[in-house]
Amino acid sequence: MEHVHKMKDGVCTICGQTEKIYTQAGAGDLVGKVSTKATAADSGSCCSHDHGHDHSHEEGGSIVKLFAPAIVSLLLLLVALAFDNLLKPEWFQGWVRLVWYVVAYIPVGLPVLKDAVTSITKGNIFSEFFLMGIATLGAFAISEFPEAVAVMLFYAVGENFQTLSVSRAKANIKALLDQRPDEATIEADGSTRVVKAVDVRVGDVLLLKPGEKLALDGTLLTDTASFNTAALTGESKPDTKKQGEVVLAGMINLQTVAKVRITAAYEDSKLSKILALVQDATAQKAPTELFISRFAKIYTPIVVFLAIGITFLPMLFVEDYAFRDWLYRALVFLVISCPCALVISIPLGYFGGIGAASKNGVLIKGSNYLDVLADVKHVVMDKTGTMTEGVFEVQELNFKGHIEQERLLRLVDAMEYHSSHPVATAIHKYVGERDNSITINKLEEIAGHGLRGEVDGQELLVGNFKLLAKFGVDYDVDPNSIVYSTIAVAYGGIFQGYLTIADKIKEDAAEAVKRLHDLGVKTTMLSGDKNNVVQFVADSLKIDQAYGDLLPEDKVSRFKEIQSDKYKLAFVGDGVNDAPVIALSDVGIAMGGLGSDATIETADVVIQDDNPLKIPLAIHVGKKTKQLVWQNISMAFVVKAIVLVLGAGGLATMWEAVFADVGVALLAILNAVRIQRIKF
Repeated sequence: MEHVHKMKDGVCTICGQTEKIYTQAGAGDLVGKVSTKATAADSGSCCSHDHGHDHSHEEGGSIVKLFAPAIVSLLLLLVALAFDNLLKPEWFQGWVRLVWYVVAYIPVGLPVLKDAVTSITKGNIFSEFFLMGIATLGAFAISEFPEAVAVMLFYAVGENFQTLSVSRAKANIKALLDQRPDEATIEADGSTRVVKAVDVRVGDVLLLKPGEKLALDGTLLTDTASFNTAALTGESKPDTKKQGEVVLAGMINLQTVAKVRITAAYEDSKLSKILALVQDATAQKAPTELFISRFAKIYTPIVVFLAIGITFLPMLFVEDYAFRDWLYRALVFLVISCPCALVISIPLGYFGGIGAASKNGVLIKGSNYLDVLADVKHVVMDKTGTMTEGVFEVQELNFKGHIEQERLLRLVDAMEYHSSHPVATAIHKYVGERDNSITINKLEEIAGHGLRGEVDGQELLVGNFKLLAKFGVDYDVDPNSIVYSTIAVAYGGIFQGYLTIADKIKEDAAEAVKRLHDLGVKTTMLSGDKNNVVQFVADSLKIDQAYGDLLPEDKVSRFKEIQSDKYKLAFVGDGVNDAPVIALSDVGIAMGGLGSDATIETADVVIQDDNPLKIPLAIHVGKKTKQLVWQNISMAFVVKAIVLVLGAGGLATMWEAVFADVGVALLAILNAVRIQRIKF
């Protein structure tokens, strides 16, 4: 039966599920399109089926409503047991006793029987609902009324706890959904008006008061404003933005009134894309999930036929064969065999891992990548923007004096104006206002070298010393003697000198490398920057090995050499310039995902802020998730195998069967939700 969604703007206000994701859930692995537990957990719906309830868990009294049928059934069962074993009234026998137990059975049993019928009509006969149905109806047939009601009651209670567990697993993503306000205040023609966020248009100016959340992406019009970005980055420290800088939906204004010009529609905001990314992640199943799905499809019909065999085959070999006794053993066998613990706790474990990561500002695009992260033995990383701030500053000028220094700087700035590289930004900042009288002709960018153009008919080269060598310009400087990044300049075929630019190592970079080593992960740095700069950074951070002066194709070649070690490899970069290497890696990790849509598209894992500590955290989450999932698998198989043997041998009753089914499922779920409290 379907989860009752309360949709608003295409998003369920109960569980945070979008109409798109719900539709994409498709046919279930075990039961059918909407009634299977696996689909419920994987698609992020609130539960596998509703047992006749509206699971509006956030509304008053919702938990009581959820458990109401089980409570009614329990009270009727307790009274019946008291009549059977303590009071023993004469009237409580025959058809009266049967009707009483049937009434106790209906609140918890009828929804399951309906799901079984629905499953059969969809072509999936051997569902867990079918197993529970024939087991409990069979118990009625052999007059084991209390056990029939008790088995279905505990099963229903287990289902309800699973419902609550899945809801809890979704809490992190639902918290993100809550960061998108329904309304926004628009300022126009000197007045303000409140409109629905979805009606705000690109170009509108929003007025954001202290404490309010921004509903859409835009640029800051106010001189400065401080924002809480925790919902986006997992970083609690306020982030101060300046006029013209990008501010994103979900950020909370902390101090003064701020004005923001909207640059993206509500559905196109960065936060909306992030939410879609995280919710889509559950569709990318890990190999373990796929294995369990395939296993359950084979396992369930096998146990049904084994139960039939347990019922009838003994008549060929046992002298005092009693049909009722062997049918009871078969029914116990069926109850034990339900794969509840596997089909709900495993997807829940992976979903919990994705939720735990997103809570810490790490977006993992699928549970399959959690498995890969768990097995990563080698992290290869870029330097600029990954382990360093990526914010360059001009350190010193070393020009020959052939051209006036001011003029030469403006020529360099005019060339770099056409580049978005951080080095170009540093030069713009140092030079100041651009000289628009300078015209660059025949401009071309030479990958891994720099820029070439013509000014007043003379060739202008701005880049590294390899660029000068490429075009036959002689220079009298040893590049290896310069520690900082160097921008060499040649004009009219004559070496004009160079300027140096330095980048700052990130505050948490050394700790990130240390934690990677603590996890048994080897580290390598690949960079197009000067080799001596790269080695200096690598030595400072204690990175195992580093290679500099690499062109894009050199990075690919070096990465392929590292791949020959047969270890699982992760590459950490900006997700755009390093796309070829990310494509080769087992898992690509992009830094600063909030700054680039292309980054979100390219990488398998997106770190929403630039904190390198999130690299070992992502690996740690992967390892803990895989560990918990396999704990659940092992526990479920061991307990079920033991009780299956005992049940077939007549040594286990329905009560042991209930523990093997619902009890193990609940233990597995409690174990799976631990991942949401992960600390690193």
